[in-house]
Amino acid sequence: MNPDLDRLKPYPFERLAALKADLKPATGKEHISLAIGEPQHQTPHFIGEALIAHSHGVNRYAPTAGSRELRETFCRWLTDRFKLPAERLDPDRHVLPVAGTREGLFAIAQAVVDRTADPVVVMPNPFYQIYEGAALLSGAEPYYLDTARANGYQPDFDRVPESVWRRCQLVYICSPGNPSGAVIPVDRLRRLVELAERHDFVIACDECYSEIYLDEQAPPPGLLQACAEAGHDDFSRCLVFHSLSKRSSAPGLRSGFVAGDAEILRRFLVYRTYQGCAMPLQTQAASIAAWSDETHVRSNRKAYRTKLQAALNILGPALSIQAPEAGFYLWAPTPIDDQDFTRRLYEQQNVTVLPGSYLSRATADGDPGAGHVRIALVAEAEACAEAVWRIRYFVENL
Repeated sequence: MNPDLDRLKPYPFERLAALKADLKPATGKEHISLAIGEPQHQTPHFIGEALIAHSHGVNRYAPTAGSRELRETFCRWLTDRFKLPAERLDPDRHVLPVAGTREGLFAIAQAVVDRTADPVVVMPNPFYQIYEGAALLSGAEPYYLDTARANGYQPDFDRVPESVWRRCQLVYICSPGNPSGAVIPVDRLRRLVELAERHDFVIACDECYSEIYLDEQAPPPGLLQACAEAGHDDFSRCLVFHSLSKRSSAPGLRSGFVAGDAEILRRFLVYRTYQGCAMPLQTQAASIAAWSDETHVRSNRKAYRTKLQAALNILGPALSIQAPEAGFYLWAPTPIDDQDFTRRLYEQQNVTVLPGSYLSRATADGDPGAGHVRIALVAEAEACAEAVWRIRYFVENL
């Protein structure tokens, strides 16, 4: 067996199940889970119809690179959304489909990391655990870059030691961030691009929450946008990952794409051809439909905005929560240990949240996830409101 498998840490939801295993929640209250970031909004009907209408495609192998129409759709959406120069993205060079951002973010480390060169992979802390697992299984050492309330939950790239940059081969960033919802501004993205050019590492920017934001007039910027504004027209060393899971409430479709540096993607396509993860033709058809429509995305965004505002109004008097810039999480400080908070909340109120320490690692500066819980407002509005009222009652009666 691959010895690097022994380096993997238990997944957060495995730990959560073990944390709750010996508990009996309060009777008479329906269980409400706000732990997993799985959208519960109804997937738009037209996406499902496109999937069904093209189901005859199961009798054919799909090309690993996807159809040209699919890649053109990705390029058109990126260009419109991030105000990129017209025709700057070449559908034959700058984009590839992936089976959701999770699969793509994991696979890219296996393709770009040279395990013979004592590699380091830099990632935010707290983080999406796929970054860490991808780094470990590629033979790299993770370097955790703390993002805490004191620094606005922003990664401070200038705090990374020169010795780490010399070994760094890949940097994961997430904007809007999971779990904080913080958006990395363009100037900070440009700074990271400068560092990538100087130290020759790849940037993998997870932008899967980019379409869930609070201010309709201020969509979060993206890495390719920062490149274009800085005249970095070849997107060298830069990759962005997008998905339909959050944007279109279609997590089961397992559909996304990666875009950016053409030379990296040329080699990544070779890797993926051997990996065998081509997007089925019927999924491609549904994806084209989804990426070509913004009406359902605006409606989805409005629903999250309404739930977030209601939750902030309810929990504000009980917990010191900052409104996220984007995403559908509340990153809430807890008045007691985060694991104890989670256990007691479940036992007394039959509400499940995720301990923040399950999303982070302790560093020399402490553990930036400890003393927090992540509250995922993914259920329908009525269930979310009920859950946050229960959380408030629980906190006020600690």
